[in-house]
Amino acid sequence: MTNAAIIGTGFYVPSRVVTNEDLTQWMDTSDEWITERSGIKERRWVEQDEAGVTIETGGEMGAKAARMAIEESGIDKNDIDLILYATLSPDVVFPGNGVFIEDLLGLNTVGAMDIRNQCTGFIYALAAADGFIKAGTARTILVVGQEIQSTALNLTDRGRDMAVLFGDGAGAVVVQATEEDRGIISSVLHSQGRFARDLFGEAPMSTIKDRINADLIAQDRHYPTMNGPMVFKHATRRFCESIKEVLEKSGVDLADVDLVIPHQANQRITDAVGARMGVPEERMFSNIAKYGNTTAATIPIAMAEAENEGRLKKGDLLVTVAFGSGFTWGANLIRW
Repeated sequence: MTNAAIIGTGFYVPSRVVTNEDLTQWMDTSDEWITERSGIKERRWVEQDEAGVTIETGGEMGAKAARMAIEESGIDKNDIDLILYATLSPDVVFPGNGVFIEDLLGLNTVGAMDIRNQCTGFIYALAAADGFIKAGTARTILVVGQEIQSTALNLTDRGRDMAVLFGDGAGAVVVQATEEDRGIISSVLHSQGRFARDLFGEAPMSTIKDRINADLIAQDRHYPTMNGPMVFKHATRRFCESIKEVLEKSGVDLADVDLVIPHQANQRITDAVGARMGVPEERMFSNIAKYGNTTAATIPIAMAEAENEGRLKKGDLLVTVAFGSGFTWGANLIRW
């Protein structure tokens, strides 16, 4: 039977480190306040010039992560026959970043699909890669999760609850068809649109002329918003449900899982899920203290770091799980 195995990982984060203390120059906050509520100590933001233009694009960040994953996989880049690109922050309104990375990597007109599932984007992208490979549509797929969040944050007291959480970065994996007993075993995917406005970015929007206007800007409606207590409550519940569901789908016991990589949304969520599920701290991966929430990039960044640290080895059972805007949530069970 053909399986879809992850054969290479890579990640890239900007060099600019923004600490909690740095944020105090823009808003009334403190290292203690941010750490207690999120577990975040610092994050990476792209550099901007005097006009506020970033010195690197999201596509360029994704390409750097992809090159690392391709090198680790040992494949020729021309073996890639499909790109799946997960991001909520494409460089332009359209097209998506998938075609930009095709050009940057020189991948010779391979197909490119963008996936707009925000924090759950990489989970959905892995499920899609698994499906494409098992259907015979593609054999070697580049899957990227990337975000530039810093340019969309309201760096004032009004935007503090959101602004302290997010960072920029990119992660990538190469997924390839194999006859070995390894790869993506199963995935579960869910959504509940009735809660969409509890975590969303409203403007620019296609339902008004010019997509944005002075009134929207004056009301801060071009900044993302979040109902924090609602998101926390649903996230902890859906994380646990997704882990249980993806394991039951494959007849695997949680005790046999070597590592859980949750979306790095908030350390309090990760801790709550670990406690409820009975997952020891050493089997629940976390790097949010260094990078903050990089949305679609958190899981592939964590995968690359876990592998580099020796916490993810060939043959290990891995669960990836995420929850985010939409609301959307889901999980993958993977034999490394």
